[in-house]
Amino acid sequence: MLIVTGANGRLGRGVVEQLLKRLPAEQIGVSVRDVSQAQDLQERGVRVRHGDFTEDESLLNAFEGASQVLLVSTGILGDAGIRQHQTAIETAKKSGARRVLYTSHMGSSSTSYFPPMVHHGATEDLLKESGMRHTSLRNGFYVSSLVGLIGDAVKTGELMVPEDGPIAWTTHSDLAQATAVILTEKNWDGPSPNLTASEAIDMEGVAAMVSDIIGRPIYRKVVTDEAYRAHLTAQGFPEARIAITLGLFRASRNGDFAQTSNALADLIGRPPLTLRDFLKVSLRL
Repeated sequence: MLIVTGANGRLGRGVVEQLLKRLPAEQIGVSVRDVSQAQDLQERGVRVRHGDFTEDESLLNAFEGASQVLLVSTGILGDAGIRQHQTAIETAKKSGARRVLYTSHMGSSSTSYFPPMVHHGATEDLLKESGMRHTSLRNGFYVSSLVGLIGDAVKTGELMVPEDGPIAWTTHSDLAQATAVILTEKNWDGPSPNLTASEAIDMEGVAAMVSDIIGRPIYRKVVTDEAYRAHLTAQGFPEARIAITLGLFRASRNGDFAQTSNALADLIGRPPLTLRDFLKVSLRL
């Protein structure tokens, strides 16, 4: 049985939907904190069980009979998040699963300026130390994050962000499809190839693309990190979120998210969704 954690989230649910196109429902199980939100999956024959990364006994029940476990990152940073991932990995091993797959990132690194990448790097180390067969899915940067960075630029005509670098913006839907293929067809060990869209674009390119889509100019205004921090603070952003956002820009201008690969396209059998097509939909234009 293939077990997917976090199946009430965007990526986890997307993976389950893709698996249902490839496997009988009774071969799929999900581990979720709130089983009521997965009632529709249960009605379709998927095994739904409560699983909480802070409760190893609940995970042991959720992982029962697992051949593979897809560990979707909790997104909780720091020691608490690492402990949760460690619990999930140890429980997967105890359950008898032969492989754990983890939704990591193309920029995974213990020295990254972007805090989530340090988190991914630490989890990959835990997987290595576990002695289990494992695959770290080096996902491209989720393009849904870009909508928040664009913010009110469509209305104001000004996209104010710090100096940055190209990012291979990639959709959850394409990554979900690729993950289902990997779960059912690929026996990769260790880090996967980068699973990215076909192009990497910086904020200057994003501004130009949005301008073209909406038919009026959007100007890219470069500000210092300090000015951007002050801008976010004035908007009421908490310090933790400000640190993450600034870390993104610092890591991108370091080139951490610029490398693209054909691996995602090869897995899904078509070109990944382009940034332009994503923006046309997400900006409702």
